[in-house]
Amino acid sequence: MTIQPLQAGVLADPTGAAISLGITVLTFLVSFVVLYVVGKSVLVRTTKKALNQRDYSPAIVSLSSSIAGAIALFAAVAIAATVAGFPMILGAFATIFGALALGFAFAASDIVQNFVAGVFILKDKPFEVGDYIEWNGNGGIVREIDLRVSKLDTWDNEQLTVPNGELANAVVKNTQAHDTRRVTVDFGVDYGSDVDRARAIILEEIAAIDGVLEEPEPAAPLTTLGDSAIVFNARAWINPQETGAGGVKHKLTENVMDRFDEADIGFPYPHTEVVGSLDVNQTEPSAVADD
Repeated sequence: MTIQPLQAGVLADPTGAAISLGITVLTFLVSFVVLYVVGKSVLVRTTKKALNQRDYSPAIVSLSSSIAGAIALFAAVAIAATVAGFPMILGAFATIFGALALGFAFAASDIVQNFVAGVFILKDKPFEVGDYIEWNGNGGIVREIDLRVSKLDTWDNEQLTVPNGELANAVVKNTQAHDTRRVTVDFGVDYGSDVDRARAIILEEIAAIDGVLEEPEPAAPLTTLGDSAIVFNARAWINPQETGAGGVKHKLTENVMDRFDEADIGFPYPHTEVVGSLDVNQTEPSAVADD
């Protein structure tokens, strides 16, 4: 049989076989170390340089550098195995890698989705750290944007940890995306009030608030004739990076209320007036219940 001479040769010269195996393993190790060190250094340096030149965020640069290092590792193993004459390692390596990739795809689909969404958020920049955003009935100030989740603080100083996939698939309102933002407050006054005087008071109080811009010019148009009120829509413009909209609304509401009281301009409220008469005198005895 053809196997016997080989076995006989191996048994007859175990020292030579051990030396041959040692040389093969040493070749693999030396090749792997050289290829991995050089390949990782070149790939990581090139990746960082290319992304930094395009002003990508540090998170994307770090992620891409890690991926480049992993590619260098796999490539070093494959090439070193070929140089050392270990073709079976390549087959086993490919099989194991394929199985791991398939299992990871099924088990971590949500994580991968959030991960990819984080990359697009960092690249497209629909919002940045420090912006106040609203989505799906939620809102908060962005404090941190990671690759998988983003962290926000509410006005009550509560932290929200939101998967990036949710933010990427939702309609996100960024109130600080532009240099100017309009702040609106509705004021209702009684029918019969001096409309021009009410509007003048509103405009005076808008102009007196710190942080309100002169351009675009503030306005207070009469927008609604309600059931019991004439409604003005006060409109002021601010720089959202410097002035908070909530503070302007609160101060304007309080100041206008005080001025309306001084000018005897009434704030209407819903009420019901009953017309007619009601006889409360009992003319007939009521029936007595059996129980």
